[in-house]
Amino acid sequence: MLSIILTSCPAATAQGISDALIESRTAACVSAMPNVISTYRWQGTIQRDPETLLIIKTTRDQVEACMAALRAVHPYTVPEMVEIPADRVWEAYLEWATAETRLPN
Repeated sequence: MLSIILTSCPAATAQGISDALIESRTAACVSAMPNVISTYRWQGTIQRDPETLLIIKTTRDQVEACMAALRAVHPYTVPEMVEIPADRVWEAYLEWATAETRLPN
């Protein structure tokens, strides 16, 4: 099965985070959506920041490893990490994602 993990980050860090997840094989693909505005409360103050939304595709058995790798490279103290299970995935895409998140022998 496939899962999608959402996270947002500063634009300057998006490519490095994406590369780290692909290099570690904890993600098969990371899509970056630049220029989103996040509004949230942090330490009692409402914040409004430009960010890049990362849409991370991984297999369900790699979710924990992917989140650990994401925590290791994410610049935020409390990064957004939301898993969305994808119950319907084209079989060919799932096979590709599974192959890409498997460590080589």
